Amino acid sequence: MRELEEKRELLYVIRTMDVLMSSGVGLEAALHTIGRGGYGIISEDFSSMMKRLRKGTGGGIDKELKSMMKTAQSSGYKRLLNTLYTNVTQNTDLVETLKKQGARMEEDRSAEVEKYIETLGGVPETLLSIGMIGPIILAIVGLIPQLMPSDGSLISFPDAAVMSSVVNMGLLVTLVCMALIGLKAHTKDPGL
Repeated sequence: MRELEEKRELLYVIRTMDVLMSSGVGLEAALHTIGRGGYGIISEDFSSMMKRLRKGTGGGIDKELKSMMKTAQSSGYKRLLNTLYTNVTQNTDLVETLKKQGARMEEDRSAEVEKYIETLGGVPETLLSIGMIGPIILAIVGLIPQLMPSDGSLISFPDAAVMSSVVNMGLLVTLVCMALIGLKAHTKDPGL
């Protein structure tokens, strides 16, 4: 669950930090801004880090970033934290690196969305087929005993009550199948 939340908010965090730092805001102020909210689990991480730094119990921003890397679950978030750590320890060009990471993250996100769309390609047709054809076939099955003579001439059919219960069970199974197909499509959602 944490990994999905990190992935969902990471691109926004990177873009916000890029804008803030490009306009002259320092790293600590940018981290404080992200920590003030709006970015889910990443805001919580940054907020708790800034609280520890203000209290003096953190041991420095570099140690805090290093410890956050251990709790991060998504590779993109680990990469961001590593970039911030490298900037703090080696004074690298953070703005340019954030721009590159944001572009790469955007490409990855687009690829995930395209893959998700491809996997859903047949779902509407399948749902339509099951939802439309299934009840029609079941209605015909339910009508056959009423249309055919029950004098035992050619084929003997069960009672209308039995056929009615078969049709009702068929409709219930159709509904359950449609729900399961929808659930399967929902669980493949990349969450972006």
